[in-house]
Amino acid sequence: MNPIRVVIAEDDQQIAEIQRRFLERIEGFELVGVAHGLEEAQDLTDVLQPELLLLDIQFPTGTGLELLRDLRANNSETDVILITAAKEVDTLQAALRGGVFDYILKPLVFERLQETLQSYIKHREKLQAMRQIAQSDVDTILPRGVSGAPSAPVESRLPKGIDALTLDKIRQVFTEQTESLNAEEVGEQIGASRTTARRYLEYLVSTNELNAEVSYGSVGRPERRYKLL
Repeated sequence: MNPIRVVIAEDDQQIAEIQRRFLERIEGFELVGVAHGLEEAQDLTDVLQPELLLLDIQFPTGTGLELLRDLRANNSETDVILITAAKEVDTLQAALRGGVFDYILKPLVFERLQETLQSYIKHREKLQAMRQIAQSDVDTILPRGVSGAPSAPVESRLPKGIDALTLDKIRQVFTEQTESLNAEEVGEQIGASRTTARRYLEYLVSTNELNAEVSYGSVGRPERRYKLL
């Protein structure tokens, strides 16, 4: 299979160079152009027609979202991954409406870019292998997860006895404080029994969202305490 041709659009030359070096280390991709301005990015995309554009948002003359909208308005087949420092929810929503494959926050980490690009290769291969689609095919492609990797609907992946609403409540408990908690303490905060809380906590341990460690209380009885990884 021919390498996937990529254009980098990043106004900071040092960051663009980092992206270039990262890209060289990932098999299956070929850098065909680097743009440091929006007009240059538009020209490179129009002329070279790369399969993928790594696009920043903030440029001196405008935003990458404007370029994204132009590409979609002109039915460009170039896929876009945004690499940006923009953390506003409105910006993310605009990017999703524009059909970006992924949204990566700066500072860029090699492993995060590698994960996304490998997912992108698999995504393209799956689409190219299809002749017609069934609903099950669509469900493996959409919606994508945070990392860009295909994922099944959340509810279908949860085991019996685990519901998404209670999981979100427990996740919220741990994002609001940094101390470890036992099952009884978590149960009190979410309005559930110790047994119920522990079932959910152990599930989150199995998915590598929480870490569990054994501690000994004042009477010497061991207990499991949970904390975000």
